Amino acid sequence: MKKILIRAEDKNPWEKRAPLVPEDVSEIMARTGGEVLVQKSAKRFFREDQYQQAGAGVCRDMSPGDIILGIKEIPEDKLLPEKTYLFFSHTIKGQAGNMPLLKKIMAGGSTLIDYERIVDDQNRRLVYFGRYAGDAGALDILALMGEHWKQQGLATPFSECRRAVDYASVQEGKDHLRRIGREILDKGLPRELCPLVIGVLGYGNVSAGAQQIFDCLPVRRIAPEDLHSLAKDKEPDPHAVYLTVFKEKDLVRPKEGQFSLRDYYDHPENYQSCFEDYLPHVTILVNAVYWDSRYPKFVTWEGLRRTKEKQGKRMKLKAIADISCDVGGAVECTVKTTDTGKPAYLVEPRSGRVTDGHLGEGIVVLAVDNLPAELPNDSSTFFSNQLKGFLPSLLQADLQKPLQASGLVPEMMRAVIVHRGELTPGYRYLEKHL
Repeated sequence: MKKILIRAEDKNPWEKRAPLVPEDVSEIMARTGGEVLVQKSAKRFFREDQYQQAGAGVCRDMSPGDIILGIKEIPEDKLLPEKTYLFFSHTIKGQAGNMPLLKKIMAGGSTLIDYERIVDDQNRRLVYFGRYAGDAGALDILALMGEHWKQQGLATPFSECRRAVDYASVQEGKDHLRRIGREILDKGLPRELCPLVIGVLGYGNVSAGAQQIFDCLPVRRIAPEDLHSLAKDKEPDPHAVYLTVFKEKDLVRPKEGQFSLRDYYDHPENYQSCFEDYLPHVTILVNAVYWDSRYPKFVTWEGLRRTKEKQGKRMKLKAIADISCDVGGAVECTVKTTDTGKPAYLVEPRSGRVTDGHLGEGIVVLAVDNLPAELPNDSSTFFSNQLKGFLPSLLQADLQKPLQASGLVPEMMRAVIVHRGELTPGYRYLEKHL
């Protein structure tokens, strides 16, 4: 029986997640009779002794493992030949920065399986961290804005918020936010911020995670089309936080004819962004949509400049939490990613100037590219619970055979980018990026 090895994450000091938690290690070993090893790590949330109590062994490097489980990309110099790797490779869009990684895996005759492509026959992802990115992003932006507003002389209950990494669990964060919500109900928000509007782009898993955090506040949900009339209210309620969820029909309009969701996804080139109409009415914007270069950009530099010129010092948009985190993508002012240590930067709409940090003049942009790592206990447990059901198939499969005859379940087979050093048919389009 092959050996599964859980590697020590080393992309950044904040990555404390694990693809398998001790409880699920016990279950996999009991079901398959396979062996699980854990590479020593000084920062992993789950300790080696917890894995040992679950029946796993401990090792110092990756060499004893046949199937290497990780979370983030593995440094090229640590890749070993003729292994089976499972991690988020960030290669399926032909990302230039990870093409050397893909080449090294191919040169070593290894097999690469990407969690992002473990999907059902409707192309729905089955192994993901999505909701926790939303949870962490929502907690972080509220904490950052509490500090930002305090530095600008505005006293708000959000100054009591803590970053996601400072909570033991999502539940602890939600409980704390409910207490802050009661303070908003009791004392209200500064008139300068009212109405405080949080806008969320998208309605998938990431969005749902963010919404459940915001719902701990005294939220009033408002349709996008009603934001214009809310802006005209001369006495908005200071004891409420307004929450708007934007769907595709709110983000784009067809260049000709009527909006059709199916047509938009089939022919995005026939659509243009209309989101600039809403920019003057949103205080905190949360981007939680999938985006690639075929689609229009929703927040552009030009749109930000025009909004700034119209509103001047009264510009309402104060922060953007770009949870999707596509550099230069749906949110054009996301010019770089950040990490948990330095999570945000300020952008000046007219000049395009970018300044590290979240204290000072400008729009606060949160662009942490691995937000679920800030909630390592909850997110690892959730992820592991999804992954564990697919590992018996992988342990029992014979990957020395042609892929179709290997015994892998279809969901896993769809995720095989490289098989024994060769791109599989569904991913041969990556050759042009190599």
